[in-house]
Amino acid sequence: MADDDLAQIRAARLAQLKQQQGGGSGDNGEEAEQRRKQESEARSHMLAQILEPEAADRLGRIRMVKESRATDVENRLIMLARSGQLRQKVTETQLKEMLASLSEHEKQSGQTMENVKVVRRGGWDDDDDLDDLLNEA
Repeated sequence: MADDDLAQIRAARLAQLKQQQGGGSGDNGEEAEQRRKQESEARSHMLAQILEPEAADRLGRIRMVKESRATDVENRLIMLARSGQLRQKVTETQLKEMLASLSEHEKQSGQTMENVKVVRRGGWDDDDDLDDLLNEA
């Protein structure tokens, strides 16, 4: 299942490395675009093998709302598949759990920013100055 995809990804990466070492031909832009297209196709193919259809649909809806979140989830899924930690296709429920754990992790790492307190020094207050001006008049 993942061996064919892994071979495609490796072949694309090898071609990329050869291109970088080979120097410059005039078609670098076209070759780079073709390489990105191949990598994208290999990635899509691998995700199709990893995800059940309902989970793939949910991931597609997530991509419409927040592409960076979908990319993070895809990267994690591909990493799990490559390391052999996925024994079966990922269900929609498992995808929801993964999303919940990712959002919980983001909350924990961003929590220090939420707890910042602003302490202002006393001794200067605009309201008192305005009251003094009104009382003098």
